[in-house]
This record gives sequence, structure tokens and C-alpha cells, in this order.
Amino acid sequence: MEKYKGGIYRRFLKRPMDFILSLIAIIVLSPLLIVIAILVKTKLGTPILFKQRRPGMNEEIFTMYKFRTMTNEEDDNGYLLPDSERLTKFGEFLRSTSLDELPELFNILKGDMSIVGPRPLLERYLPYYSKVEKLRHTVRPGLTGLAQVNGRNNLEWSDRLEIDIEYVRNINLLLDLSIILKTITKTIRSEDITVVDKSSIKDLDDERRTSIENKGIGN
Repeated sequence: MEKYKGGIYRRFLKRPMDFILSLIAIIVLSPLLIVIAILVKTKLGTPILFKQRRPGMNEEIFTMYKFRTMTNEEDDNGYLLPDSERLTKFGEFLRSTSLDELPELFNILKGDMSIVGPRPLLERYLPYYSKVEKLRHTVRPGLTGLAQVNGRNNLEWSDRLEIDIEYVRNINLLLDLSIILKTITKTIRSEDITVVDKSSIKDLDDERRTSIENKGIGN
């Protein structure tokens, strides 16, 4: 069994700190949360929140909350239009400022998430992690994380997941504080924020399924 750094902080202090800080943030930001909720309902309609199942600690599935950023516009056949066509200017603003992420504070309060940790990815990715990469689910997923302040969605999957494991193996108070400060700085500067994913990086399951198929062809 691997031994990790920051034992006392990791085991006894991180969760209480998450609870206290998320509660304070919700109280302080409640006027902003109410205003955004009203604007979302006015400009985008209901539901106000976007909800999605994500794997958390020990791969237990929870419902993650975000403010909705897209309309429900459909084509003539009743299918949703592409994300880029359903994303409004207001939705772009919420994403570019990361304000759409604020409802995740309630996930932190509930214990689904942490302020800092590997970001919760899609449930369908679970079968495609290596044994080492599965270590990212031995801690609570985070509102922000080490990968988010080191390239975010611009990273290749292998690099992004490697950084997640680096974080899991080195959790400590100073590292978390450093990530929080860097996140605030990057958010203010709108650095590494992808409003609409236009990168060439495939979804993790597509990328690894293709890799497995190519290896099969090569054998």
C-alpha cells in the first residue's frame, strides 16, 4: 500500500476545512447565487441547474450541480443542436468567469466534493482508467485541482491524469492553498478556460477505445 504525504491534514483536517469554507462561501455569495439563478431562469429558462452524474470518492456516483449555460434548442428532427449553437452569450460569460461552477459549493458542503482535488470526470470513463489512474478516486473530487492550474483542458489525457495522481500522492495544506490562490488568479485572468471545447483532444473513452482497437489491428 502506498504511503501518502500530509497524513494528518488529509485524514482529519481537509474535510472539516472544506465544510467550513464552503459554508462561508455560500453565505457570502448567496446574493450573487440568487442573482445568477434569476438571470439563468430569465435568459435560458428552467431548469436553472445543470445536473450530471459523476464518480466521486471510491467511484461512488453523485449528482454534480452547475448553473445551466445552454438552451434546449432542437433541430427539425427533435434533436438538440450542437453545444456551440445552444451556448448563449450569457452562458459564455458564466463559463469564462467560472461562475457556472458555483453550485458545486453545495456538493462540497454535502461531502460529495472537496475544494481541491482531481476534477470529477464523466461516469462513462470509469472502465478506461489504468490501475494507477484509479488512485484519483481515492480522494474526493475537487472544485479545482492541480491539473486545472497546470493547463486544464489543454493537457493531453495522460498528462492530466498523471498530474491528478501526483496530487493524490502529495496532498498537504500548503499545496491546497497554493492551488486555491493559483485558481483565483487564473480565473481573474481567464486563463486556460475553455468556453466551448474546440481542442483536438478526444473524450477519454474514445481515445482509449481507439488505442485498444489499433493495438488489436497491429497484433
